[in-house]
Amino acid sequence: MNLAALLPFLRWFQLINQKSLKADIMAGMTGAVIVLPQGIAFATIAGLPPEYGLYTAMVTPIVAALFGSSLHLISGPTTAISIIIFTSVSNHAEPGSPEFISLVLTITLMAGVYQTILGLARMGTLTNFISHTVVIGFTAGAAILIVTSQMENILGIVMPKGESFIDSWLYLWSDVGSTNPYIFSIAIATLVVALAIKRFIPKAPHLLIALIIGSLLALSLSGITDAIQLVGEVPATLPPISMPDLSLTSIKMLAPEALAVALLGLIEAVSISRTIATKSHQRINANQEFIGQGLSNIAGSFFSSYAGSGSFTRSGINYSAGAKTPLSAIFAALFLMLIILLAAPLTAYIPVAGMAGIILIVAYKLIDFHHIKQIIKYSKSESAILLTTFFATLFLELEFAIYLGVLLSLIIFLARTSTPEIITLAMDNSEGDRKTLINVRKKPLLVECPQLKIIRIDMSIYFGSINHIQNRIHQIVDKEHVHHILIVGSSINFIDLSGKEMLLIEARRLEALGGGLYFSELKSYIYKTFIKSRFSYKIGTVHFFDKKRDAITGIYKKLDKDICAECKARVFNECER
Repeated sequence: MNLAALLPFLRWFQLINQKSLKADIMAGMTGAVIVLPQGIAFATIAGLPPEYGLYTAMVTPIVAALFGSSLHLISGPTTAISIIIFTSVSNHAEPGSPEFISLVLTITLMAGVYQTILGLARMGTLTNFISHTVVIGFTAGAAILIVTSQMENILGIVMPKGESFIDSWLYLWSDVGSTNPYIFSIAIATLVVALAIKRFIPKAPHLLIALIIGSLLALSLSGITDAIQLVGEVPATLPPISMPDLSLTSIKMLAPEALAVALLGLIEAVSISRTIATKSHQRINANQEFIGQGLSNIAGSFFSSYAGSGSFTRSGINYSAGAKTPLSAIFAALFLMLIILLAAPLTAYIPVAGMAGIILIVAYKLIDFHHIKQIIKYSKSESAILLTTFFATLFLELEFAIYLGVLLSLIIFLARTSTPEIITLAMDNSEGDRKTLINVRKKPLLVECPQLKIIRIDMSIYFGSINHIQNRIHQIVDKEHVHHILIVGSSINFIDLSGKEMLLIEARRLEALGGGLYFSELKSYIYKTFIKSRFSYKIGTVHFFDKKRDAITGIYKKLDKDICAECKARVFNECER
């Protein structure tokens, strides 16, 4: 096996030079400053101590950068993964407890194993059949759930645990009069400062500065009220070695949720990689990306990190900051380690209300309003996927919402491919002696041969589409009374065994009626499968032609000459002769 296949970082090591190194260092410094408040916020969403978000931002980007395929993707904690981790594991343990942390590490390890296996099995193409609308719908729903979960920290209201989405808002509405004005003011001040800095000083680390302002406000109010809760000091240590719970009971219990985490992480990472690749003109290897994400989660589970994926915000900023290679992601992780070792005690002054204000901004950014408007305006099928995933996220178990969205996108994909476009071709004589076959929809008045129907199938012939194709052939025979049918196969990319069997049945049916089924311009690899499976022999090798012109000449000899004598269409050159 090629060494670069086992160690994909050897490919981009060749791109490193003095100029790229400088660019990657600058991009890494920017990424470290950005992920500091995000890591704490994401860990809070996941129900974990804040340091676990930072550990995840230290470990997973390094492994994913070394074993992934994207030059600019930054992996680490994300909002969507954090919310599904919380809802999945909180059903089995109290958030923040040692048991909860142990199960989070277990689900991270299992998700990584799923992802790695899918990558090694070359299943990266699966993401082509899963609509990105699933992620858009899920993250929009997750954003609202995140806002719901943070309202008690925004308002200073103690809410009962484990309430549903609707019950939580009903409780908030009934108890809104108990809002603590000091806590509320800290949350709103932090939020407003972050938005203002983002608006007027876009290049400044707005989240970090807003947290500092919120912390100063909390410090000034601490002498007035003792209701202000602080995040607490983050340990000034590098990610410690950890051990997931590998008991069979825990593995069985978390297996379905781990698969949902794995799928969501893969869809996120590959979608973000491809989005940035369209700007950087890079080709993404989805299988390698699967492996990179899987190994990063496996490694992370043994270094106090929870499940991560590609971050659109950090990856986009990484590209915009001029990053040239995945070294930028590694530098970002190393700089974050340095910041934590030097400034970790300062996190003890961050108020929970201020962090909640930051989380509201993070949640708002999750909702892709632009694409949601486009989807609802232009596509009914995508709208169905969007709304189904969105409402399932709000009212059902999150892992079920992921499965439902993925399943629905696959069903719609199969529905589309099960009805391939079957175009009727007719001879156009408008250019003098030169006759060409064109789509009759472009020129509806073109005359067709009454004995030979020429059609082009613009998609694969497989078990899902054979019924549609067979119905069209029957329609030609029963309603148009044409028994010779030529299939132009230039647009057919695949024919499975069921498709070949259907074509053989129709060929024999037409032959019994005195006609035949013919093929021209099949791709060479498709024709080889006909030969290998002996279907070309069963149908008759004389029914296969390299060119349409040769096919018409060969089929013309088999037409009923009595009908030809009375025919006034004269569409082919052979008719004139």
